[in-house]
Amino acid sequence: MGISWKAVNLLAGCFCAIACTKYLSINTTATAADTVVLRYGLLAESVSLAELQKAAELGDFPGGFELYGRRLSTQQRRFLVNTLKMPLSLNVVTINRLLNTQIGTTILNDFSTAVVRKDKAGVQAIRAGLVLGSTAPEGLSLLSFIAAYPSQRLEINLPQTFKLARNFNTAFWRTQQFMLAIAPQLNQQSLQVSLPFDPSQPGTAQVQVLKLNWNDPQRNRNIPVDIYSSTAATADKPIIVYSHGLGSVRTDLHYLAEHLASHGYVFVAVEHPGSNQTNIDSGLQGKNKLLKPQEFLDRPKDISFALDQLTKINQTANNPLAGKLATDNVMMLGYSFGGGTTLALAGGELQFDKLKQRCKNNLAVLSLGEAAQCVAQDLPENSYQLRDARIKQAIALNPTSSLMFGDTGLTKVQVPTMILASSADKTTPALTEQIVGFQKIPAPKWLVGILGGTHLSVKDPSATLDQAGQANTPFSGGEIVGEQAADVRKFVKVIVLAMAAQQTPEAQKYSVFLTPNYAIAASTQAFPFRLITEIPSEALNVVNEYVKK
Repeated sequence: MGISWKAVNLLAGCFCAIACTKYLSINTTATAADTVVLRYGLLAESVSLAELQKAAELGDFPGGFELYGRRLSTQQRRFLVNTLKMPLSLNVVTINRLLNTQIGTTILNDFSTAVVRKDKAGVQAIRAGLVLGSTAPEGLSLLSFIAAYPSQRLEINLPQTFKLARNFNTAFWRTQQFMLAIAPQLNQQSLQVSLPFDPSQPGTAQVQVLKLNWNDPQRNRNIPVDIYSSTAATADKPIIVYSHGLGSVRTDLHYLAEHLASHGYVFVAVEHPGSNQTNIDSGLQGKNKLLKPQEFLDRPKDISFALDQLTKINQTANNPLAGKLATDNVMMLGYSFGGGTTLALAGGELQFDKLKQRCKNNLAVLSLGEAAQCVAQDLPENSYQLRDARIKQAIALNPTSSLMFGDTGLTKVQVPTMILASSADKTTPALTEQIVGFQKIPAPKWLVGILGGTHLSVKDPSATLDQAGQANTPFSGGEIVGEQAADVRKFVKVIVLAMAAQQTPEAQKYSVFLTPNYAIAASTQAFPFRLITEIPSEALNVVNEYVKK
């Protein structure tokens, strides 16, 4: 995803993290009254805004508070203090837009249950506090929200607050429970595998990048494209077309594009104007919607349009790429939201009937990936088929899939498909977004597991520079990136290259790198890798158990 990861944190402020600010609205007054009452069962204690400001400054609550000192655990105290200090970089225009969406209203309703009021104005009061708090000179934070809350007394039900907090991003926590449950099946000893060569090393061809900007007049849509190629490019090898994540850019897998191009592949990185970094930046400034429902349909159409343009290039005399583009033999590659785009192009049917039911309430428990999929609930039809027959293979890295493909959409995928999942991914949690969906995809298929990997671990280091110092929240942060994730990127280079080679005369030569034994052999202490083609029955039982919860 995006504006590097700054975009994701702000999107969390869009889709989910608004919830954090809301439920912990331990706040006060329209007239700057500063009495906040925190209730824990029969025990209630008042605290002023000044005392909360001091707690945020010192990193702990002052002594003398029985509620804080005796009833709350160290973890709960730390949670409250960290939330007080957490900024939410959303201006008043953006906040107002968000709260007037169906998703924003639903989350407000969910978290008003933690506010104790005699009247039924909890939702309206929280809404007002957020809008007014975002106009403060220091911007929106929990403290500015408290100062703006339109009441002289705000009473918070702390047990309900912590209950809501525990339910944040339930798919991520279920994934962690699932990983613990199947851990004995994953603990396999390192193997020695005889390898003919090292595919992680760059090829011998010199890489060049052609930057283009195509316009689709039928949709009035400008499509920026980077084409990575070399003199070794040949029509005997598939084109690799890439779809980025939500709020991201076409260069976020730059290292992989260069690697594949050095081995003679043509790598085409497409940027989606309705869901790229520029669009999200503009949306956060209140200039447009962060994500329109139509984008679920436009993204696959962007790829099909790009393939049409590549066909023209391939037939253009004197063009350096003429005759070198196998436009009817394409391997589609997508990351995160782009992984969902990839699965749709591979034949997965978008099915929104179940999504429309799921997204009606209790959205605060969703991951960011799930919440983004809920935007599709406003599309007029319940199903869409966007398959492009020119695509012969698909790789989806950390894809979104849990809601947008319904119960049976992924059973209609028609090409060999690889799914990559990271066990510590908060944005698109592995269990719900990849593992459950993988079981539905027809063979041949591969499921790659990065144990210990996070959502951003596969991205180019240049795309994750903003991760330093990011707060670790239930929705984002705690990312393993840059040099720490070098082993992950090395492994990704190998398996993607090996997958691409399956569409060439070199298929057999590379097949060893798509085996469970290779994944185990390539594992490092920080990142055990796993690769399977079917979920073992004993593990499938665990999957089904957690799906039912």
